[in-house]
Amino acid sequence: MEILSNINTMIIGTLGPAGPLMVVGLLGIALILIALPSFLNRKADPLDKLRESVARASDRQDAHKLRSADYAEKLEKFAHFLEPQKAEELSAARLKLMRAGYRQKTAVRTFHAAQFVLGLSLLVVGMLYTMFANGDTEPTTTNMLLTTLLPAVAGYFLPTYWVERRVQMRREEMINGFPDSLDMMLVCVEAGQSLDQAIIRVSREIKLGYPALGEEYGIVAQEIKAGKERAQVLKDFGERSGVPDMASFVTTMVQSATFGTSIAEALRIYASEMRDKRVMRAEEKANVLPTKLTLGTMLFTVPPLLVVLIGPSIYRIATTLGGGAF
Repeated sequence: MEILSNINTMIIGTLGPAGPLMVVGLLGIALILIALPSFLNRKADPLDKLRESVARASDRQDAHKLRSADYAEKLEKFAHFLEPQKAEELSAARLKLMRAGYRQKTAVRTFHAAQFVLGLSLLVVGMLYTMFANGDTEPTTTNMLLTTLLPAVAGYFLPTYWVERRVQMRREEMINGFPDSLDMMLVCVEAGQSLDQAIIRVSREIKLGYPALGEEYGIVAQEIKAGKERAQVLKDFGERSGVPDMASFVTTMVQSATFGTSIAEALRIYASEMRDKRVMRAEEKANVLPTKLTLGTMLFTVPPLLVVLIGPSIYRIATTLGGGAF
């Protein structure tokens, strides 16, 4: 203990009050630099080499694709700790990023790389702030932890918050635009178009008002054109959207195709239900509004009213009890 105390005293005397924090930070950076060569020099998988050669051969005609391939190749070196190792976790992360609108092959790696870079960068910023902001005063342990670890934790969870926010915004947009898309699809089917042609037309038209929903319909149209089975395409569409109403719509369409019932009749009934649900959601928001306004009314109206009504009486009471001192 005396040796550690002497070392701590020597570090503080040499580097100042933030000396122990600087030493710990430098040791952490040194450990990262020592560990990086072992990660970078790992043996490449022959299949990965084959994929990289095929990707480089196919991307020579496009400079943008070349830059994307180089970026993916850089992330490939860190794939073993930038991606979850379990297949279930990796699939869940990909699905979540797809629902947020990030469909690139390297989306999971980019997400974890952003977490790592932001956390480490803000940790360094917090350390610099702790060293230079306090001056000659010695910071307490609590302040040091707050100013160094809190920015790092915030930087680490910032990409997660961004993805969650994107998922919520896209889900709300798809929920709001889904009844309109069903009405448009019903019109196309009743005009004599097939369901595939109706989806293609809806994907073009609905994209102007609801880009996220138009993008999802566009993916469905492209997969159907590519020859994928329609039932599987619709099931993937329902799972990818994350909206229960759209999953129910997919189930209805698959059952209609399986049992040979009229798709137009199923679309008409389901579109009517979606319109009723949208009206009910609007009524629910309207019913909640008075409760929300009550809090604001009490907060900004009652205190001034009390001051106007009770203020003169309080002033007179204080003047009387104080013997006219006021």
